[in-house]
Amino acid sequence: MDTWEDDSADQRTCLICGDRATGLHYGIISCEGCKGFFKRSICNKRVYRCSRDKNCEMSRKQRNRCQYCRLLKCLQMGMNRKAIREDGMPGGRNKSIGPVQITEEEIERIMSGQEFKDEAPEHTWGNNGDSDHSSPSNGASEGNQPSPASTLSSNRSVEMNGYTAALRDQYINTSMSTHYQLLPHLFTYAAQSGLLAPQPRSLYPQSHPLVLQLVGAEDLTPLTTPMLIEDGYRVTQVELFALLCRLADELLFRQIAWIKKLPFFCELSIEDYTCLLSSTWQELILLACLTIYSAQIFGDLADVTAKYTPSDDELQGFSEDGMEVMERLIYLFRKFHQLKISNEEYACMKAINFLNQDIRGLSNVSQLEQLNKRYWYVCQDYAEYKYPHQPKRFPEIMMCLPEIRCIAGKLVNVPLEQLPLLFKAVFFSCCFLVTCFLDLFITRQS
Repeated sequence: MDTWEDDSADQRTCLICGDRATGLHYGIISCEGCKGFFKRSICNKRVYRCSRDKNCEMSRKQRNRCQYCRLLKCLQMGMNRKAIREDGMPGGRNKSIGPVQITEEEIERIMSGQEFKDEAPEHTWGNNGDSDHSSPSNGASEGNQPSPASTLSSNRSVEMNGYTAALRDQYINTSMSTHYQLLPHLFTYAAQSGLLAPQPRSLYPQSHPLVLQLVGAEDLTPLTTPMLIEDGYRVTQVELFALLCRLADELLFRQIAWIKKLPFFCELSIEDYTCLLSSTWQELILLACLTIYSAQIFGDLADVTAKYTPSDDELQGFSEDGMEVMERLIYLFRKFHQLKISNEEYACMKAINFLNQDIRGLSNVSQLEQLNKRYWYVCQDYAEYKYPHQPKRFPEIMMCLPEIRCIAGKLVNVPLEQLPLLFKAVFFSCCFLVTCFLDLFITRQS
């Protein structure tokens, strides 16, 4: 790593996100976070997607929301992918290599993954260190495109790009300290690319106990917070806000209890768990509300919000941040409603989102990254086994995690007094969508 030779480093900012720069990394002035993100993206041949207009804001707080736009800006600002050492070890390949200006066509080839496909199949990259400690974007949200890329949907070992699908089996079955360099990073999903038609297969034997352990750590019993209101009672803004707070307390308590039951609880420090929970608790609660507790949240709680009538001042003062969160929540509800996430998939999604190796202040980043990838492969294996005729199911599930993280980040900007109106609007819209789905289903059946 290049470092500054004087105290001016503290005054310089990263050209990608505006965070404090630590030196020249791969040719441009950048922070440790963007340096690590760029290296992992190129070394792991990751392909991302932007769910918006490919012009997302890049700042220290927002950079993790869209990895497509973050990598795009890295390339546009001149980060030099050829300066990355081929062995994946820390340090640039050539300290004299500076920024590069590449054409739009070259950028598009990198962003689409075409550049990686054209490389020799025997060329491999390591992935040691250089993690982004400051941006919460783990394997699940490290891209709006799921990564690591899937291995082939088959119960046999299929050769592709110098790797084998059997390596995933080997990876799940081994200790965390071995075979890490052998992780397969294939370029595309076989079912999506048409290389292999999806066929029913058995679940990898190593995946089954890991999934059962995660599900066993969950409290799947109904929420106990009272949410029944007698007919005719008009709920006030204060009463609804108090109910939302009690629900959040119960859900947070369940997340704390969940951590203590995790199969890898003894492998990480209490300090790391505290850091992870303080950074992801909103995302975990949101994920739970959209999946395992959705019947209560979009049933009982929605009934309570229906008895609340906002004032004209509340309606007129509803913020743009609140409008954006509402739109995103409605979209996410529709997505989850279509996917019908199982308890097993939910448990894997939750673990992947929680094991976020890019949060600032963690002490054991490498182990977190390996744990994250272990459950990534387990989730993929289960989805391909359980839903063989839905080849896009796993990437669609993983695409929900960046959206959850984005919503959780934007919720903090919504004034507290607007939360009752926000949830009333979301529940009203979502219940209307469910009614439309049911009407359409009944119409088709008749």
